[in-house]
Amino acid sequence: MRKHGIGRREWLAGAVAAGAVAAGTATGCGQAGAPSEKSRVTVLKSAAYNQDVYATVRRLLEDQKLNVKDKHVVLKPNLVEFDPTRPINTNPLFVHAALEGFRALGAASVRIAEGPGHRRDSLDLADAAGYFSTIPGFEDRFRDLNFDAVERIALRNPHSKLTELYLPQTLLGADLIVSLAKMKTHHWAGATLSMKNFFGTVPGSIYGWPKNVLHWAGIPECIADLHNVFPKHFGLVDGIVGMEGNGPIQGTGKFAGVIAGSRDMVALDATCCRIMGIDPARAEYLRLSAKNGQLDAANVIQSGETLASVQTDFELFGEFKDWRLKRGA
Repeated sequence: MRKHGIGRREWLAGAVAAGAVAAGTATGCGQAGAPSEKSRVTVLKSAAYNQDVYATVRRLLEDQKLNVKDKHVVLKPNLVEFDPTRPINTNPLFVHAALEGFRALGAASVRIAEGPGHRRDSLDLADAAGYFSTIPGFEDRFRDLNFDAVERIALRNPHSKLTELYLPQTLLGADLIVSLAKMKTHHWAGATLSMKNFFGTVPGSIYGWPKNVLHWAGIPECIADLHNVFPKHFGLVDGIVGMEGNGPIQGTGKFAGVIAGSRDMVALDATCCRIMGIDPARAEYLRLSAKNGQLDAANVIQSGETLASVQTDFELFGEFKDWRLKRGA
């Protein structure tokens, strides 16, 4: 593990993030800040974790018109903890479908990277969650972000109490980071989707397990800061079977039968909230991150399925019960 002072590479990374937030422009393959036009969120039905998922993910990527030819792509799943009775993690077949989808689009490389917040042995967790048995050559493609080489990145105009973060070089050097989130409720953030999934980018070898520094600095605020610091991103949400109630670990399975994706992760998470029956305007991390009406469904081009055809109310936990979205909103 190496710690560096501010060098040219990290200065550029911080400057790009700050510029994207300030100007609201698309950067690289992904998008951050305010959209110059309506953002497209693709929502497709997917009935089960079977071979049909590969074609569905491919159709979603084609609808989003991603140009990743000769680009280096990193897939960041939500790999948290393992319990055979609970759908905690991004399903490994969904991850493999994304991997094959980006390879088919001509990506120069597609790697998988994660920094679990609970388990120090990431490979053991991945094995228990079925990644080794589902994804050929998984160990060769995997980067453990908890122990990756890091660079110090200054946060420009942070929402949280943090002013800098040490972040993995595997992500800072990628042309596109794909957040492969699980559609879940969350006992502290209300919902955990593509943006909250970036908590796993913060290395445990520096910030500990379960990365409480992000909690102390403000969970919604840190979600917004991480979204800004990685502007070259794309979100794909595994909502085939999600989690409701006391998520992200102790909740119960909830069949939603959808996958969703977008270059605009704010619009994507707002759309997923509506699918779950959650009012996105109640989520502080979305309010902090939204620009130019991204939380308003009227400002989003939703392709694929209509919202009415896929909405299914997730059970909400504790103080979040009053976040219920009024139908038609």
